[in-house]
Amino acid sequence: MNYKISQRAASLAPSLTLAIDSKAKAMKAAGEDVVGFGAGEPDFDTPQHIKDAAAKALAGGFTKYTPSSGIPELREAIAEKFKRENGLIYKPSQIIVSCGGKHSCYNVILATCEAGDEVIIPAPYWLSYPEMVKLAGAKPVILTTTDKTEFKVTPEQLRAAITPNTRLFVLNSPSNPTGSVYTPEEVKALGDICVEKGVLIMSDEIYEHLLYDGAKVKSVASFSQAHYDHTIIVHGLAKAYSMTGWRLGFLAAPEPIAKAIDAVQSHSTSNPTSFAQKGGVAALTGSQEHLPLWLAEYDKRRRYAHAKLNTMPGITCVNAKGAFYLFPNISKTGLKSAEFCARLLEQEKVAAVPGIAFGADDYIRLSYATSLANIEKGLERMDKFCKALVK
Repeated sequence: MNYKISQRAASLAPSLTLAIDSKAKAMKAAGEDVVGFGAGEPDFDTPQHIKDAAAKALAGGFTKYTPSSGIPELREAIAEKFKRENGLIYKPSQIIVSCGGKHSCYNVILATCEAGDEVIIPAPYWLSYPEMVKLAGAKPVILTTTDKTEFKVTPEQLRAAITPNTRLFVLNSPSNPTGSVYTPEEVKALGDICVEKGVLIMSDEIYEHLLYDGAKVKSVASFSQAHYDHTIIVHGLAKAYSMTGWRLGFLAAPEPIAKAIDAVQSHSTSNPTSFAQKGGVAALTGSQEHLPLWLAEYDKRRRYAHAKLNTMPGITCVNAKGAFYLFPNISKTGLKSAEFCARLLEQEKVAAVPGIAFGADDYIRLSYATSLANIEKGLERMDKFCKALVK
């Protein structure tokens, strides 16, 4: 049988982060001592009160369909979160709860972009952004940044990239994969240009609570009514509450866009899992005492890994200000990222993600959402690997 695959599906690049993580897990299952720096998820367990709320809902029979955009209680808790933490006023009708932050991003792009539209994406980028744009039939326009500017796009770059076809600008701060954080002044400057040019902003703020060295974040929607009207915030519970497998994301948007996204979601996934949403309410309204403890541990790991990487021959690394990733430059080793990571995994049993997946082939991504013992062991092996390369 000659199966015809749509051009839409055939054009997509597979997720290298998931591929690396799967290979590392397969090697571990086969008994190999693999240190994994690939997966972008916390190694901490979901706080108990969140699990208890979901378990109670499940035991109580809360297992039926909910409204496609989420239960009112959760949408209200999210609106309250934006008011309390960001000074932003959203009605629950402007909030859409989705099946994960990735789902929120996809819904935004699908609801706002079509064939002929352009979406500006700074690189290094989260690897799914360009593929989502392609699925919507639109064109990703990539703006390249480097470690010399801490991987941040400049207002001049953004202004030069905007054309009459530009529909959306993707802003991710704190960033996956680099850990870079735009200052409030930098965010406003980029937002000002989008307002001036009539370009929508998809502001991915899922790492909002993971900040170091006094870094501050301010949502682009908060600078003025015009900024608010041009911004769609995508967010989720995965990173700050270690709820990656729960698949609970959310977004906040101007009412017409929220309504369009709800329509898209109602015909694709319908509602997020019913009892998981009760856990989401507990996450947002319950104790937050886990977060400073987690941040202190992440910071310890970040500082160690950053210092160690900069002692390795052929490696330079700017420090992250947010999230839980470092993005070292490997260009002086003489290898590009895919070969570097393949050989590192085969020779030293260390799994990292090639930077080419994020549009930056001279870099690799290392997640420090793993124990300090694993980080120490893995980076010792990587140091050995680099010393053999750079003699």
